[in-house]
Amino acid sequence: MKDWLPTLKTKTPEEGYELAVKLARVAVAMTQPDAEIRKKLRPEYATDFDALIASSQVVATHFATVSAANGYWQEQA
Repeated sequence: MKDWLPTLKTKTPEEGYELAVKLARVAVAMTQPDAEIRKKLRPEYATDFDALIASSQVVATHFATVSAANGYWQEQA
């Protein structure tokens, strides 16, 4: 997975949030590279409230990083 993240810069907060979600997804795929195992495990965490909240926290952390890298989009305003 080379050169998949050329920049953290995005044009809008919405694009920044999408990037944050992508960062979380890529981290999961890199942690568990076997797609079949991820597919097998998905039903277990899809109904686990703690896992879903943890996923949201990971995305929020990534979004904070992307937001900071973009100067909170104030430079463009």
